[in-house]
Amino acid sequence: MDLFSRASVKSTKGRIKRARALDRVPRLSVVIPCYNYGHYLRQCVESVTRNQLGIDIEVVIVDDKSTDDSLDVALSIQSQDKRVRVIRHEQNKGHIATYNDGLEAVTGEFVLLLSADDLVTPGALTRAAELLAAEPSVGLVYGNGIHFSGDLPPSRSGGKGWIIWSGVDWLRDRCREGYNVVASPEVVMRTSVLRAIGGYRPDLPHAGDFEMWLRTSAVSDIGFLIGVDQAYYRSHAVNMNRREFSSGTARGQFVDLKQRWQSFEVVFAGVGSNLDGGLLQTARRTMARQALERVNYAYARGFRDFPTEEFEALAREIQVDVRDTKAGRALARRKRLGMTSLPLHPLWAPSAIAWRIEDLIRRWRCRRIGI
Repeated sequence: MDLFSRASVKSTKGRIKRARALDRVPRLSVVIPCYNYGHYLRQCVESVTRNQLGIDIEVVIVDDKSTDDSLDVALSIQSQDKRVRVIRHEQNKGHIATYNDGLEAVTGEFVLLLSADDLVTPGALTRAAELLAAEPSVGLVYGNGIHFSGDLPPSRSGGKGWIIWSGVDWLRDRCREGYNVVASPEVVMRTSVLRAIGGYRPDLPHAGDFEMWLRTSAVSDIGFLIGVDQAYYRSHAVNMNRREFSSGTARGQFVDLKQRWQSFEVVFAGVGSNLDGGLLQTARRTMARQALERVNYAYARGFRDFPTEEFEALAREIQVDVRDTKAGRALARRKRLGMTSLPLHPLWAPSAIAWRIEDLIRRWRCRRIGI
């Protein structure tokens, strides 16, 4: 790891450790929720049952009353591999209930929730199990995820060690940044921690993963696998985020931002209620600022169809005095100038450059040190 990466780890209070091989054979359960992804299911299962050495694998497929051939494919896989078990819903329950039904059924020491359209990389489960077995304080481990469509790109498998954060330090960084740094298929959890904190919340269908990671960090340490790719996240026309949450649209941005804020609220009202109260205030300032940044962007670029009033209202709901903040004052100045159809708004260039640099640093740091 280069000096800049090491300095970044130190700034987040992470500890770099040398990876250690398994000294026993742990049982790792993989829950695969499936709704109309029959054409992806076999490849998904094969990714967790092949090339994962040194661990005892259990696979639980939960079919949520699919209308395609998903159940037939699942039953066929079960008949060919005794490690695979199928749970079938008699009626469609939705993704959160499907997740929880599968998670309740597992028997492994460690557990992964893997959508039927995603995959894990060769050796991913072994690498995650190595860290969890060696570090009992860690409740969640992740690495990098690869977004792809079409053929699978190559993945990195030559690990360079581990980073361990205390849960509070990892949570503090999330409060400062506000973003989710973990998609989902690259996460393996300790089942005992999952049992202690409970399953996914039905009232946060869009930010369920984010809230789960926050909740886990409130009660356990967090681990990251350096320099390896742990999962493939498939991009396609019927991704659930696109189908149900309008990902990539202004409406999708609003839902995402609001539910990320609600995730902080419920965590600090629940398992994180005994933590430093300043963390919630940090999250409050971060999320209110992000709401206004999107309004500022709309004004600067002349996006007249953008729902600016909704975003402003959300910012005020999160932080009552948000108009007195830097982002609030910047918006007031832009409003005086009005929206513009010009390629470059008079107040846009400096903030645009700073915003872009901040985003590049955040993406670089996420890939190199996971946070």
